[in-house]
Amino acid sequence: MDYRKHLKSTINDYLNIKDNIKTGIERKEEIEKNKKVILEKLNGREEDWKDYKWQLKNRIDNAEKLKKIFPLTDEEIKEVDKVASVYRFAISPYYLSLIDTKDFKDPIKLQAIPSGKELIGHGDLDPMDEKGTTPVEGITRRYPDRLIVKVTNQCGMYCRFCQRRRLIGETDHHIDRNTLEKDIEYIRNNEEIRDILLTGGDAFMLSDSTIEWLLQELRSIPHVEIIRFGTRTPVTLPQRVTDNLVNILKKYHPIYVNTHFNSPAEITEESKEACEKLANAGIPLGNQMVLLNDVNNDPMVVRKLNQALLTIRVKPYYIFHTKPVKGTEHFWCKVEEGLDIMESLRGRTSGMAIPTYIVNGPGGLGKTPVLPNYLQYIGRDKAYFRNWNGVPFEIENKFDDIE
Repeated sequence: MDYRKHLKSTINDYLNIKDNIKTGIERKEEIEKNKKVILEKLNGREEDWKDYKWQLKNRIDNAEKLKKIFPLTDEEIKEVDKVASVYRFAISPYYLSLIDTKDFKDPIKLQAIPSGKELIGHGDLDPMDEKGTTPVEGITRRYPDRLIVKVTNQCGMYCRFCQRRRLIGETDHHIDRNTLEKDIEYIRNNEEIRDILLTGGDAFMLSDSTIEWLLQELRSIPHVEIIRFGTRTPVTLPQRVTDNLVNILKKYHPIYVNTHFNSPAEITEESKEACEKLANAGIPLGNQMVLLNDVNNDPMVVRKLNQALLTIRVKPYYIFHTKPVKGTEHFWCKVEEGLDIMESLRGRTSGMAIPTYIVNGPGGLGKTPVLPNYLQYIGRDKAYFRNWNGVPFEIENKFDDIE
């Protein structure tokens, strides 16, 4: 057997299709054209585009603004209006520029622009029972040694599948200083807590001065070992990752950042620059992809995404099974789809590109990993497995005690 040909045959299906799955970097010219149109419509300049505050101020947050910039049918405009009366939306000009207007099922469009499907179906606004696992306002705690602090409801773009859409409201607001001080005091009084995740909303939506104050306070607590930020700004608002923000973060190591790329189309020159700024400051980056119908429930799309993420120094960390949030049923996938993706990655790409597939237990039961079954069974003296390519093998599972 020609072993080289055999190995190549195991990934030929991916090699034959990968060039058709475009990253934002590979769509650079098209995105640049979209950007020029959006700047013209918003009376903006190149300097404005690079300013995250301008991006926030000019978020597209109603159907009237959207139809002036983006080609939607009259029916789609009616849907946007109808959904927006129930679930708020806002899209940064940057993220809007990534949409392929010729693709009805463009993954950026599906994540950003409201659909009438949000008003039908089942689900719960708080399926993980964050309310029931909140010891003090702003904190969710499900595990013994770690917790999350929700510091704001603001995001650069409000994802249509958001697990916390119940908290978005109609206006942006950060958690007030008094509440944050109580959260810090709770952490200070529970010495088993060693790991803090600052999230929201998006934790990078806080001002630089507030972020530094929070980091100073948390670093003054002896038992706090690591601090993590949950942020989608490298994806939806990469301009937010400024030199000043990075210089603040690197003073308080160990700092980790978990971000949230769901599609190769989100990996652009700007997002690459944002991630590399953080990585160059010694901040490890992990990606938490949500499994979404028609966006990434395809093994080839996820392989392209994860391999591209490694090139911008982001480690694929989790694939989250879609949570049953009310208004998001059109994004839901079957567990088998996630398992198929995991099966397709093992052995066909580097281990660095393989995340952990996670199902969240309802009602706050926490993260539960799901893996393809490589262990077939355990006998009296041997354990029986199959490898990534389906080949069975066994190992000795008997060891005599040494006296």
